[in-house]
Amino acid sequence: MKDLVISYLEKSAALKKDVAENQAEVVSSMIDVITSCYRKKGKVLVMGNGGSASDAQHFAAELVGRFCLEREALPAIALTANTSTMTAIANDYGYEDVFVRQVQAYLEDKDVVLGISTSGSSKNVIKALTFAKDRGVPVLGLTGLPGDPLCSLSDHALRVPSVHTSLVQEVHIAVLHIICKVVEENLFR
Repeated sequence: MKDLVISYLEKSAALKKDVAENQAEVVSSMIDVITSCYRKKGKVLVMGNGGSASDAQHFAAELVGRFCLEREALPAIALTANTSTMTAIANDYGYEDVFVRQVQAYLEDKDVVLGISTSGSSKNVIKALTFAKDRGVPVLGLTGLPGDPLCSLSDHALRVPSVHTSLVQEVHIAVLHIICKVVEENLFR
């Protein structure tokens, strides 16, 4: 059992190291886009399914509440958090529309839209990102392998080099924490 624990943790650490060595610039670009959004008094709309839905809610909570610094609240909406809205849209239109309908309702020119999909092919995420992209709003993506079409739609996309959902999600939450930390530093230090 100990060998399995060590092996899993080493795989997780190796993926984070790979992202640190090869995609730090992508994360920096995402930080710049989100910082600029907040300087323009915009908001972040974020979405995903399953574990990525939890990551979306976690990220929004860190921005609205706080990550490390005592500061003013930053507007962020996890499009996964309102079950009444999601189930009404799914019932009336279909599950593929649960995010795009909300993006249509909330999106403003100064906002940023972040889609999280470990495969990169979640139809409801892709539909919402396509809508935002067509409106000229910055689109960010977090994915794993294979990563498309999310990567193709995103202005900046982090593609974790793995097909293992749990490992991809571990890197995603680490990256989201880094984004929170640096955005706070940029805006409030």
